[in-house]
Amino acid sequence: MAALADGGPDMAGGAGPRPEPGRVVEALELLLGPPSDGDSAAEPGPEPSLCPETLRRNAAALEERLSRAAGWAALRELRAAVLSRAPALAAGAAGAEPGWAAACGLLALLLCLKERLAALAAGPATPAAAPGAPPPPGADTLSVGQERAVRRALRAAVGLGLLPHLPPGLGPGPGLGPPPGTRGPRLFAAVAALVELARLPALGAPLLARHLRLLLCGLCGLGHGPAALCQGVSEAERAQCREALRDILDRVYQPLAVQELLVLQGQPKQRCPSSGAAPAWLRRLCGHLLSERLLRPGGVQAVVRGVLEGTDGGAGAEAAALDWRKCDAVGKILAACPQQCLSLEDYYRQVCPQILDLLHIQDKVAARQFQRVATTTLLTMAREQPQLAERHLLQPLLAPLRRCSEAAVLALEDLTAGAVLVPEAELGSCVEDVLKVYVVGNDSSSLLLGSLQSVLGVVFSLYSFAKQNVSYLRSPCQDILLWFLEKAEREQSLAVLEGLAGLSSHVPTLHPQCQLRVGSEGGAAIVAEETISDEDEALYQKISLEQCHVESLVELLSHCQKSGLAGDFFIHCLKELTQVAAEDEAAPNPAVEPGGSLLELEQYQARQGRKLLVLQLVAALCEGVSDTVFTDIVQVQEFLAAVLQRACAHPAQGPGAAAEAQTLAMAMGLVAAVLGGAVQLKSSDFAVLKRLVPLLEELSRTYPEPLTQELASDLRIAICTHGACSPGTLGAAADGVLGRKPGTAARSPAGRAPSPPAPRHGHGSPSAHRERSKEQSTRREPSASPAPRADSPAPAGLQELLVSAYDPQPPSRAAALRRLASLVTQRDPEAIRLQEKLLQVFLENVQHEDAFVYLSAIQGIALLSSEYPERILPVLLAQYECPAQGTEDTMAAVTRMKLGEVLMRVTRALGDMVFQHREPLIRAFLRGARDPDSALRASSLSNLGELCQHLGFQLGSIIQEVTCCVTAIARTDPEAEVRRAAVHVVVLLLRGLSEKVTEVLRDVLRDLYRLLKHVAAAERDAATVLHAQLALEELDTAMRRVLFPPQTLEKKIVVLP
Repeated sequence: MAALADGGPDMAGGAGPRPEPGRVVEALELLLGPPSDGDSAAEPGPEPSLCPETLRRNAAALEERLSRAAGWAALRELRAAVLSRAPALAAGAAGAEPGWAAACGLLALLLCLKERLAALAAGPATPAAAPGAPPPPGADTLSVGQERAVRRALRAAVGLGLLPHLPPGLGPGPGLGPPPGTRGPRLFAAVAALVELARLPALGAPLLARHLRLLLCGLCGLGHGPAALCQGVSEAERAQCREALRDILDRVYQPLAVQELLVLQGQPKQRCPSSGAAPAWLRRLCGHLLSERLLRPGGVQAVVRGVLEGTDGGAGAEAAALDWRKCDAVGKILAACPQQCLSLEDYYRQVCPQILDLLHIQDKVAARQFQRVATTTLLTMAREQPQLAERHLLQPLLAPLRRCSEAAVLALEDLTAGAVLVPEAELGSCVEDVLKVYVVGNDSSSLLLGSLQSVLGVVFSLYSFAKQNVSYLRSPCQDILLWFLEKAEREQSLAVLEGLAGLSSHVPTLHPQCQLRVGSEGGAAIVAEETISDEDEALYQKISLEQCHVESLVELLSHCQKSGLAGDFFIHCLKELTQVAAEDEAAPNPAVEPGGSLLELEQYQARQGRKLLVLQLVAALCEGVSDTVFTDIVQVQEFLAAVLQRACAHPAQGPGAAAEAQTLAMAMGLVAAVLGGAVQLKSSDFAVLKRLVPLLEELSRTYPEPLTQELASDLRIAICTHGACSPGTLGAAADGVLGRKPGTAARSPAGRAPSPPAPRHGHGSPSAHRERSKEQSTRREPSASPAPRADSPAPAGLQELLVSAYDPQPPSRAAALRRLASLVTQRDPEAIRLQEKLLQVFLENVQHEDAFVYLSAIQGIALLSSEYPERILPVLLAQYECPAQGTEDTMAAVTRMKLGEVLMRVTRALGDMVFQHREPLIRAFLRGARDPDSALRASSLSNLGELCQHLGFQLGSIIQEVTCCVTAIARTDPEAEVRRAAVHVVVLLLRGLSEKVTEVLRDVLRDLYRLLKHVAAAERDAATVLHAQLALEELDTAMRRVLFPPQTLEKKIVVLP
């Protein structure tokens, strides 16, 4: 190879004529003969048509052409010069073995072509093309036909000169090799020529693209194989092969080099169909070379691409992305330090930045593969070498977030206000990387949880900021926070929540001199905070930020209710509130007492601020997640213990006594409800509830109010006896919490009927409690029968619901009305018998001012009317047309509008059956359209439009009356909302008829069109004009469908008789 490299473009010497590349290609075609059908085969080797006789005949023809033909002398001289510098090729070309002679001749001609192309490339540059014309090809560019011939010659040269001379295990099986003693020199000669050809891009590209594996086999065998395989090759020549091997591996596309080395190291059928298993020395050499590829700049990505792209029978990129086993295997390989690396620290220093770069691949399909490889590698390194992984992987990964955390030391005095500390792109990329590694990787090791905890404060600030703005960072930040809270230990999660809420310093938050700013790409950037001179504005921003953080924390906890974390944190806040109250009582107020120091004043202010924050948290949690905050009896017990402990330590006194007493009453009522059957209790649950016994006993002895003492004592007795002994005060307390009615309470676990509720007195009134106890003691029977089921109440239960429908409290009244409506839906026999009474109850409640009550009544009337329209609709229509006497005009109009809503619900429920009641409904709505009250007129017109939309083609002759009414109102009514409703009737009418507009409205269509055009041109109200334009669009669409029906292509097949 060194001898060949000494030559240059002028190796032929002299100034004689030099052959053109086309002449050399012609000589190659003459030596190979006409191409056969197997010319495009991928596997290298001699063509089937190149038998020994053909090779001899083609070689003789070439020699004759070179010696006698005109114009071939220059090629003859150039070939002679090449062969003079390659004695092995010269001897082989003159030898008697046809295959090796043809290979030497091909290699000599290819070297001649290489010299001529190199000389042309080194010559003067090609003149520039004219403006607008394509650039001319280079002087060393081959045509398509010439490139095809060159590829064919390379294939034959490799198949005849390189493949038969490879050592055992790399080449063909025994019996197919060269004569003994000639393998090494011939292999070196062929490899040297091919390496020389690979130096020129025009010839190296097709050679390395198709025959790189065999060339690497030859170089590995000559440079690193055992001495027995290299007989006849000197040590200097072997050193040249080793150098050439590294040179070629450095110059080729690195993923391709990795693929070829893996194939050489891998299965025999991948390397060569006829070869055996790879020798041990070759496997070790390939592993060493692969490690060298890995340690190069960009080597990690090259190795990953080389393994995952798989050009030899492998799947495509999409399938490789789904093959998670392959990705995990690559990740584990990358995590293992090669043997030739100087130290583990040095390996991590070189490889870890490249592993993090794998997370930023832009290609969507490849990104999934690289992300899994990077995640697997990182997690494996974190398990095997936690200290090195934290230093070289986790710290750089989290660096943008740590840079602006409270624990960071920033030289902000040198930065101007508004200076960007973390750019938007860097911050967004960091958050996405954290999501990929921690959440998608889903490894909850202590190292990962600890490293993530150090930046959770910044992530939470970013989440809270994104929640107030439009940003794509909200979802990944929420996923990161929820993942940590789910995977960490419960104590650690509670400590983190406490730190996020500002109650502790377990979690470093965003640096106080940093602030978040909206980015231009939908993300966020972290900048140096600008100083606010206005103290009020600064205070307002601080309070707003704290409020925003509390709301974000509550929303975050709303996703943690199933795991019980929200309930645990709620209990933790209650305990914190008790502790803060105890500290307040123990510590004097330095602002009131004279002689207090400034330090004591600051401590007092800090305690007050902490107390306010805890109160704010408790209030927000009660409002946001209180409905399903507790998931088991243990959390209920802890909650009750916190409330009872606070009551024992600080009895209700002072200005907040009423709230404290109400909280205690609620807690004790909750205990009574649990014991009274609201929760199905087991023996293990009573063991948990027994933890409340000492607190209840202390409360029964020390609380100032006697009634509370009695209730605490009764609860203690019920818990200790597992509910077998249930004093009378428990039923009243439970009913007060659950809002139950007599006859509808759940049966207690002991088999007793629950005590009926007491009359409506205040919970804290002693006389009320005495009355309840007295009633319960007189009504309690030794063996009470079970309470009737709630879904099928007895007549007494229905009578009780009718009484409750007049309850002065709106929630109880609305609940009774909805229960009555459900009975109508279930066709309860007693409800059917009393349907007139039910209608009267519903109609009276329609006049109630509370929306919850009258909407429940409307729903009940609608259900009753849809079930029995023949009986109920006439009554409703009479009420709608003639309101009750003695009511004010405003109240009568409101009641009629509510009845109109009932009629509309009945219309929707009846569907096509509404045709039977068409005329009385339209007559009622037309009369309502002439009412003096403008709101009732608009409501009646709206109902009329919806009725017409439901009737459709069933309107019939009554359409004339509707059209006249709508036209008159739209033109003359003084109120804009009424005119708007009239035009809306036309819109609904056109939408309901759709394609049947011309059939149903053929007599009034012109009048409606003129009305709409008049409104669009002369109306002053913008909403009315909009309705008119919508109606015109509906009419235009309908007419276009009629005038220009869509053409349909149909094929009709007629069978003749």
